[in-house]
Amino acid sequence: MSLSEITHRMAAACAAAGRAPDAVRLIAVSKVQPDERVRAVLAAGHRVFGENYVQEAQGKWPGFRAEFPGVELHMIGPLQTNKAKVAVELFDAIHTVDRPSLAGKLATLAQARGACPQLFVQVNTGEEPQKAGALPADLDGFVASCRGMDLPVQGLMCIPPEGEDPAPHFAMLRGMAERNGLSGLSMGMSSDFEAAIAAGATHIRVGSAIFGARNYG
Repeated sequence: MSLSEITHRMAAACAAAGRAPDAVRLIAVSKVQPDERVRAVLAAGHRVFGENYVQEAQGKWPGFRAEFPGVELHMIGPLQTNKAKVAVELFDAIHTVDRPSLAGKLATLAQARGACPQLFVQVNTGEEPQKAGALPADLDGFVASCRGMDLPVQGLMCIPPEGEDPAPHFAMLRGMAERNGLSGLSMGMSSDFEAAIAAGATHIRVGSAIFGARNYG
């Protein structure tokens, strides 16, 4: 598959859902991808990318940003509190705010810097014990707590359980976002982004379908 094929499929999904083609942002997930693949997508004109690891992004993106102006970088992997300072300086958005200790650290950093990336609260919609994210029952209180710290929470993010129909999880996330007055919905990946768009996603995270399979060797 390719970037152009993904964008065509996005446009078709938006049309089918009665949504404007620019209603959904494509985050190209470049974690563990060779530089030449990332450079090819940059050269094709794409500028919105997602990374899972602070250290990898720190080594990769300053050079690419110098070469390709206008890059927007999104943190989409679990964020350790001790990496938060580097993250707020490197990323334009963080999609994985998932616990009070991280929210407090981000608030302290934001006050010191006078600026903060856009933030999404990650929700563990499947209540999976091995997965990060606020539990659905705790979500409203956690969002209120973040707002109380003046954090710019823009939306919610989820990763549905593997092997399950993602549609109920997307619907749940949308309902929670609407209930909390949040407009952003970061949901949908290579295998299910069309269903996410139908459910109202504003940001989809697509990696291997754009760049090719990852080699973790």
